[in-house]
Amino acid sequence: MNRKLIWTVGSVAVVVVAAVVAFQHFWIYIPGVIGRLKDPIQPYHEVTWGSGGAPALAPGAARQPNVIVIVADDLGINDLQSTGEGVANGAVPTPYIDSIGRDGVTFANGYAGNATCSPSRAAMMTGRYPTRFGFEFTSVPVSFARNIQRLGGHGPVKPIFYEDRVAAMPPVEDLGVPASEVTLAETMKSAGYRTLHIGKWHLGEAKGLRPEDQGFDDSLGFLIGGGMFMEANDPNVVNSKQDFDPIDKFLWANLPWSVRFNGSKPFHPDRYLTDYFGDEAVRAIGANKDRPFFMYLAFNAPHTPLQALKSDYDALPQIKDHRLRVYAAMIKALDRNVGKVLAELEAQGLSDDTIIIFTSDNGGANYIGLPDINKPYRGFKATFFEGGVRVPFFVKWPGQIQPGTTTPARAMHFDIFATAAAAGHAPAAKPGVLDGVNLLTLASGKAPERPLFFRSGHYRVVINGDWKLQLSERPKKTWLFNLKSDPTEQANVAAANPAVVAQLTAMLDAQDRRAARPIWPALIEGPIWIDKPVDGKPMPKGAEYVMWAN
Repeated sequence: MNRKLIWTVGSVAVVVVAAVVAFQHFWIYIPGVIGRLKDPIQPYHEVTWGSGGAPALAPGAARQPNVIVIVADDLGINDLQSTGEGVANGAVPTPYIDSIGRDGVTFANGYAGNATCSPSRAAMMTGRYPTRFGFEFTSVPVSFARNIQRLGGHGPVKPIFYEDRVAAMPPVEDLGVPASEVTLAETMKSAGYRTLHIGKWHLGEAKGLRPEDQGFDDSLGFLIGGGMFMEANDPNVVNSKQDFDPIDKFLWANLPWSVRFNGSKPFHPDRYLTDYFGDEAVRAIGANKDRPFFMYLAFNAPHTPLQALKSDYDALPQIKDHRLRVYAAMIKALDRNVGKVLAELEAQGLSDDTIIIFTSDNGGANYIGLPDINKPYRGFKATFFEGGVRVPFFVKWPGQIQPGTTTPARAMHFDIFATAAAAGHAPAAKPGVLDGVNLLTLASGKAPERPLFFRSGHYRVVINGDWKLQLSERPKKTWLFNLKSDPTEQANVAAANPAVVAQLTAMLDAQDRRAARPIWPALIEGPIWIDKPVDGKPMPKGAEYVMWAN
């Protein structure tokens, strides 16, 4: 072999090796690069609220109450001072959010529709168990699931990726609430309401599944499961990256900082996203003050990526841990923007004519590495332990709800639909269609007690009376807790109560028979540790976990 040929072969080999190394380092950025090439982000432009939809009422005319549903994203039950200690041991007061419960009713046992975001939002938007129509798993792209598997997950138990299910996976744009389902927005619109969506959607990206196709007159936000709060290199933002978490790595590499308005091309907001959504909610209220409106205000705070305004971060020097300080600053911004909405209602003379419901889509996440966000409950987002599904749940309606009311009645996300529809005198759903009940009926103590069900693949849970049964196939586990005597699920009493286990298992089996086949399969099962957040440190030997199917 002559020298020229040797040099050529060697050069090619070097190029190939370099390409392989580069791919291994940069492959995580590929989904975001492709997305921006397909749908480039446009410069900021102002939006116009209030064109079309429900007609304005004549001055003094009777009107239905406005309805505003405010949803936080991954907010822990302990992050508010009214439902816990407050974030960072109370370093960040949450007076505006807390005032909704103080001026109305607090459901001491508020439950999410699921332990992750998409199914919970589907429950809110349809008034039904999402498993009834096959919306069982959170909608994520295949590349996201592969990322979890490639990077190895958390701790000694490795994620399972089901390669054989990829062929059955629809395009990520099609993973949403079927158009055949009647949404809360469609119901309120039929009752003469102008319908407004601001913030996160995560219920379908394709035509026919978007907010503007599912009953909203105006929609401003993003369709996917997350977004940047600002550009990562903006001098006005402070970031906290969790290098130990594969989810965090994927989000930083791929999420855009952009929104859409009524199906427009994506464009940059002009400020920190939580402030942008709050300010636009104020503008939307002003534009629709003369007509009844339904607003679904879905903040993405404090979901990762953890990004705070520098001004909010600088206002919390007493918090020494950087990650906790960024998270706390995000809660500060969330509360501030709920306050903006409350102030605008007062300024427009609409406070007494507006129902406000506040909740979170699920419990706080373990992958941000903060141990106390769901205190005192065990579990995190992506488990059905109380920490994963117990959420703040407040309803304010002046003149209809006695201020300062607290009720032990169990409320669930799908009850929001029945509450808003009843308040707006919307056409009644056919018997058996809705799973939820009016929250006012629950608050009055007049609603009969009912079981609550949760399911994600092999992992099933029912709460009935004082009992809560959790069944998992991977690992094979039966947990039975008495929530009256053990609300934080410390003592598993399954072995001592076989008859209770059998009765509740039969209830779960009956609920399964009422469920539809999942619209898309679970591609990944990953370990979610119950008693310790992921923080880059080893899990204790024998630590309990569930394999969350998604």
